[in-house]
Amino acid sequence: MKILLTGGAGYIGTHTAIELLNAGYDIVVADNFSNSQPESMKRAKQITGRDFNVYEMDIRDKAKLEVLFEQEKPEAVIHFAGLKAVGESVEKPLDYYENNLDATFVLMRVMEEYGCKKIVFSSSATVYGEQDTMPLVETMKCSACSNPYGWTKYMIEQILRDYAKVHEDWSVVLLRYFNPVGAHESGMVGENPNGIPNNLMPRVTQAALGKIKMLGVMGNDYPTPDGTCLRDYIHVVDLAKGHVCAIRYAQDNNGCDVFNLGTGVGYSVLDIINTFEKVNGIKVPHEIVARRPGDLPMAYSNPAKAEKILHWKAEKTLADMCRDSWNWQQKNPNGY
Repeated sequence: MKILLTGGAGYIGTHTAIELLNAGYDIVVADNFSNSQPESMKRAKQITGRDFNVYEMDIRDKAKLEVLFEQEKPEAVIHFAGLKAVGESVEKPLDYYENNLDATFVLMRVMEEYGCKKIVFSSSATVYGEQDTMPLVETMKCSACSNPYGWTKYMIEQILRDYAKVHEDWSVVLLRYFNPVGAHESGMVGENPNGIPNNLMPRVTQAALGKIKMLGVMGNDYPTPDGTCLRDYIHVVDLAKGHVCAIRYAQDNNGCDVFNLGTGVGYSVLDIINTFEKVNGIKVPHEIVARRPGDLPMAYSNPAKAEKILHWKAEKTLADMCRDSWNWQQKNPNGY
């Protein structure tokens, strides 16, 4: 079975490509490299010893996407492509709505045209917005996203749900990620943000390396045990394996279903810093700064549904996440 990974050269896409190849699937990648590097694809090939085609393109270009489908004939799609920074989405909402929704519309039209009826969508826990209770479960009503990025994920989920209702021979799997961190244990691929990182772990590793003089902990007055934001951090390799399980599920089941991919455990920003320092034996210079717009006090998952139906469960610990993140950063101080 051949699977198209849109945005497959990104952080999660690259790790998923490796796990799919190791599981025996064939893949093809489409990426415009706006927030990724071609080098990640070369390294994925080195790690797995397998080859695959990579198309440098924006999937909003329908003509180019049709050429890809004509040549490669993918039987399923994992849809990663999209702008993804929460803070940036608050500053540039139109860019996010235009890019993320248009990419999905074009992709679905071309999938329709070529009879490709299986899609796994890279969604996010941000669709839950701010809920009154924890942990977050898939049955919760999602209608209060705190930022435009989250709203694009929510809207795309709804588009795919509506489509699946009237196309009963389609299989749609919506995966709500929590907070992916870590890197492949080889240290050859990992998170490689453009410019100043938006996510916590790359800021931690760059502060430890000295590339960032001081890590800003964004707020310590949240209603959490230590006052800093609390999140469900998941190792990116565990997350990638969740996509393999989702593809297996899509092969045998039609309709639309949604799954949390998380550990079910919440860790604060200070938990991350303290564990990182302990595991790696290095200090992370940090200070408390103002809250970041759009951040929620806490979010962690109930991943029981994914374990029961997808037969998937996160296996790696917070110590693994911190160790593998530092291994990647040390071996690649300037990224790819």
